Amino acid sequence: MTNIALSIQKIQQQVNDAAIRSGRRADQVTIVAVSKTKPAEAVREAYAAGMRVFGENRIQEAEGKIAELDDLQADWHLIGHLQTNKVKKVVPLFTLIHSVDSPKLIQALEDEAAKRDTSISILLQLNLSGEESKFGADISELEKLLGALQDAPHLSCKGLMTIPPFVDDPEEVRQYFRNLRELGQQYHDDIVGQNNPLELSMGMTNDFQVAIEEGSTIVRIGTAIFGGRY
Repeated sequence: MTNIALSIQKIQQQVNDAAIRSGRRADQVTIVAVSKTKPAEAVREAYAAGMRVFGENRIQEAEGKIAELDDLQADWHLIGHLQTNKVKKVVPLFTLIHSVDSPKLIQALEDEAAKRDTSISILLQLNLSGEESKFGADISELEKLLGALQDAPHLSCKGLMTIPPFVDDPEEVRQYFRNLRELGQQYHDDIVGQNNPLELSMGMTNDFQVAIEEGSTIVRIGTAIFGGRY
């Protein structure tokens, strides 16, 4: 087995164990293999080892990589910040956009989706820590985002996303994951509609097990799969 395959095997076991601790099954947690900065060959290795969902940050890098790997039956998620002037390029590339954080962006995506007569799946990104270095809407803006979604029939909101502060001890960010889960429960029907499942995209290499314990349904893992930057 390659190093990537061995890493994936280890992560799948950790996801399984964390899911059991949260009273769920491993197949209720999606692993997004964060392939930003990684070459197409590394993505192929991860795909061969069972990964089917890949996350990219930058549109320009993703365009070339997705085209090179179009023979794979892979789903591509945009996990990085999205500017409104990049919306036209994003729509045909990604099956889920994790980083929708403003009414302006919601409107831009709606306009583009309407032009294409298509539906776009999104997550609303919240900045729960208040860190200025991080993107995402403040909790106080959540209701404005939900209001904007009411006027965006071509957008399908699947849930919420957050990125907590980076710390050595993942227990220190447990509360952020818990807060996102509680917000999801509080606004469930407004976010995804009654009786629809709510996705929570939270947890990365250093804290994904804690995130799963707190209800994460999507974890974004790069370094633990692919190693450091190439």
